[in-house]
Amino acid sequence: MDRTRIIFVVIVVVALCIVGVMVGVQVIGNLVESVADSGADSSEPQVEVPSGGVLVTVESSNTKEAWMNQMQAEFNAAGMTTSNGRPIVVEVTHGTSGGAMDAILGGSIQPIAWSPGDQSWVEQANEAWQQRTNRPLASEACPPTVYAPLGFAMWQPMAETLGWPDEPIGWDTIVALAEDPNGWASYGRPEWGQFRFGHTHPAYANSGLLAMTSFVYGVTGKTDTLTAADVYAPEVEEAMRALEQVTSKYGRQAPAILDAMARQGPSYLHAAAVPEAEVVRFNIERGDELAFPLAFIFPAGGTIWADQPYCVLDNADWVDDEEAEAAEIFRDFILAREQQEKAIANFLRPLDSSIPLRAPLTMENGTDPSVTPRTVASLPSPNAEVSNAVIDLFNITKRKATILLVLDTSGSMQGDRINTARAATVEFLNRLDANDEVGLIVFSNDVTTLAEPARVGDVVEGLSQRVNGLIADGNTALYGAICDAVAQMETLRAEDVAAGESRLYGIILLSDGEDTVGRPTENQMFATCLPANAEADGVRIYPIAFGSAADVPVLERVANVTGGRMFTAAPSSISNVYLSISAEQ
Repeated sequence: MDRTRIIFVVIVVVALCIVGVMVGVQVIGNLVESVADSGADSSEPQVEVPSGGVLVTVESSNTKEAWMNQMQAEFNAAGMTTSNGRPIVVEVTHGTSGGAMDAILGGSIQPIAWSPGDQSWVEQANEAWQQRTNRPLASEACPPTVYAPLGFAMWQPMAETLGWPDEPIGWDTIVALAEDPNGWASYGRPEWGQFRFGHTHPAYANSGLLAMTSFVYGVTGKTDTLTAADVYAPEVEEAMRALEQVTSKYGRQAPAILDAMARQGPSYLHAAAVPEAEVVRFNIERGDELAFPLAFIFPAGGTIWADQPYCVLDNADWVDDEEAEAAEIFRDFILAREQQEKAIANFLRPLDSSIPLRAPLTMENGTDPSVTPRTVASLPSPNAEVSNAVIDLFNITKRKATILLVLDTSGSMQGDRINTARAATVEFLNRLDANDEVGLIVFSNDVTTLAEPARVGDVVEGLSQRVNGLIADGNTALYGAICDAVAQMETLRAEDVAAGESRLYGIILLSDGEDTVGRPTENQMFATCLPANAEADGVRIYPIAFGSAADVPVLERVANVTGGRMFTAAPSSISNVYLSISAEQ
């Protein structure tokens, strides 16, 4: 390993220690997905707690991270105390709403307060806790904190072609464009081709669940509470199937989808369902990278004004009365007008409509500040029954995936690495939809196809047994494995296209080291095996750099040119990496 790469690895390891993320998980540039998004699972607080102090841990949604970090700093500096005079210290961690809910219910995190993106997650958590303990997780209603409305991010020229900001654009507009065989040609822009959409996975992300629920409202034309029967209506299923056929990008977090749009440009995705806050933030912070500004479109007919509720988890057995009191004091602090006004600078909307909006929430930054819940209806959040139905219908209608697992079984994988890789891979296999397709390639001295892609429901048991029997030995034919995998997938893709079948294609590449075989060379691999630019419906590669010796620069570039996303992992975090990749497929 050369000196530059050694220095790079050391920097990454030190950064991990500083931010307290699980060992081996780090965002590398804009291409690497952080998987520590279900809350910090640390036994030691990351803030200083004075002797006799009360620590209030708050698990919060990613969308309001900047504002909540500011609230934490200002509250801790204010020297607030409980009624008994004990100083209060707040520590906020951030993650996806679905990931946090699962972690709380599973016991891997135990916050004093929880602030997901929307009330729907509160209802799901309370229902699960009620079944387990005969009482909800939070004894009182969880008040809203700020608004982060959901809508469409679209390249501004495309939004203007649809009539933004003067003409109403709703889910019916999006579905009609998705179903139109002429695509953008029907709007006089044939050079843009077929419409391509993106949204987060509704089982993992608040933005995904609310976007798909808003979609159901839009198709049914309802503005009052939905039922599961509304979700399963034939016209809704037909419309969602049409939308999913042009959805080329899923994910666990909305920023990752916008990041893909920024990196790959307008030819990759045309629009995505995301919160307003993320669109404004991207226009400001990454405007120099964008081919065009992004426009935020409030769906005509209404949207879910995700109100970021704050729950004191006082019915949890790990929360005592004084901790609950301290959490309520922090809640009251962030709801005060002074703190609400500060939400605007963090791309959020205060609850109090008497607080005038100002920059950065401006048309120049891609959003219309004149829109309010009075002008664009506030749709009810989904209850647990509707949430389950929305997720189920999504799984029914989404494009199925063809996935090729490409696993490094070289000698350096011996010990904990091969053991945890086997276990995490089997777990991943069992998470796939029965109608997805999956295959397996291993590489060491040579590249060996153990199983060509086949229907998951037919092969998952046998393939799991094959994975559990893998052993580590030999060299690392990394470049050859990438070339073989891409060639296999391109052949399958061509066959599917000829048969009129539309699928997603992903290669999951796990490696802990550099290529030591040298055939083909690195340059040959990029020149002859990989595309020059990512295609929206092309074969994506999701490399997992397993340990500090992995060839991060090469794996990073492989992810970029294929439109995938690179992950880093250690034995302790590999399972969570696979979970994030599941959301991509």
